Order: sequence, then structure tokens, then C-alpha cells
Amino acid sequence: MIPLVAVAGRTGASSRVSRDEVAFAGKRYLHSLLRAGAEPVVITPRSFDTHDANELMSRFDSLLLTGGPDVDPVLYGQQPSPHVYGVSPEQDHFEASLLKAAIANEIPVLAVCRGMRLTNVVLGGTLIQHLGDLPNAASLVGHAPGEFPVGAEFALHDIDLEQGSWLSQATASTRVRGASFHHQGIDRLADGFKAVGHAPDGLIEAIEHQTHRIIGVQWHPEDTSATDTAQQAIYDAFVNLAR
Repeated sequence: MIPLVAVAGRTGASSRVSRDEVAFAGKRYLHSLLRAGAEPVVITPRSFDTHDANELMSRFDSLLLTGGPDVDPVLYGQQPSPHVYGVSPEQDHFEASLLKAAIANEIPVLAVCRGMRLTNVVLGGTLIQHLGDLPNAASLVGHAPGEFPVGAEFALHDIDLEQGSWLSQATASTRVRGASFHHQGIDRLADGFKAVGHAPDGLIEAIEHQTHRIIGVQWHPEDTSATDTAQQAIYDAFVNLAR
């Protein structure tokens, strides 16, 4: 059986070719899933009621939530920091609806970067709105390239994984090297989640739910999965969950 993986799409600007806005997901995510033996299906962003979201997700074997702009701080009871960018309440609602429907249908969820933070918020947690505002900001490892949009596309740093966690078993390691591009992090962890991965500076890099099959990673496995077997192994194991 080839598992069908729902990939929460994003909305992109129109061009002369598309002539309209486009619904998309980055090919690095899609190729990582294809290499793992799944068929990714990009879901067009839109408004769902609970019934329609549940019915749609019942047709899939798993859900992938991808990276992207910041989650609306209003969802976790805060006013936006000046550093918050790209907030889209419509996108937040769309992805939250898919997440809740995936939970209702008891299918696995892999939540990457923004996806992990959104999942934490939807299930009751909070976020650090800007890592640069932390008292120990000067001692943090590089969680994003310092010269973007020029220079490196992402920052690479080690992530320590808890022995026996799903991720440590998937990667066959307790230390991996991940590609990072983010300026936010998890503050209060939502009930039911356990932090199973940390950066050298202590920032939470991976979470796993103790009841639902939800795995969250703060870094981007798909950025290096074509050349790093440990990163591809995360997608391989996720697709095996879908089977």
C-alpha cells in the first residue's frame, strides 16, 4: 500500500504563468515523502468546519504540517512582538482544523518548524515570540543564518535526542545535525507533550505526544534529507507509521 500523506498547503503570490494565487508545498517536503514511499497530496488552504475537516482527513493516512511564518500570538493570549512576521489567521485556522481532524481520525502527524509551534499552541502551549529577546540570547547557537537573504540558506547545529524516543529510534542515534531557520521557540509545552530533543543551548528542538501519534521537530529534516540518511530516516519512519 502506498500511504497518502496530506500536506497542509500554503498560498503563494500570483505570477504571469499561474495568473492567480497558487496553493503549494515545497518540493523538499514532497521529495522526502516520495523517497519514503508515500504519495503526498497538497491540501488547498481554506476555511473548514469540523465535520468537513474530519471527513477530508479520514481519506488520508497521515498529515504533514510544514514550516512558514509566525503563528498569531493572539492564539496563545499574547500581543505580537515587533519581530513577529507573516501572521495569517486564515492559515492558522486552516492548519489547526487539519490537525484537530487528524487527531480525531487517529492518524500520525509530523509537524515541522512552524508546524511544531502551531501544534503546541493549538493543544494549549505558548511560544517564545523572538529568541533574540531572551536574556541568554548572546549564548544561543545559530538557529537561523545571520545574513539572510544572502549567505547560507539555513544554519546547521547539533540536536540531542532522548534515548528511547521515537525520533532516536527513527534516526538510530541520540545526536543528529539539523538545518534550522527560525526565530521563535516553544515556551510552555502543551499538556500531553514531552520534550525529547534539545539544542546545545537548551532550546526545545523536538516533541512527542504521549497519547496521540504527533511528532514535532523544530529543525527542517527535508533540507538535508537527500544527503543525510538520519534526516531522511525521519520521513521514512513517519511513512511507516502511516502504513
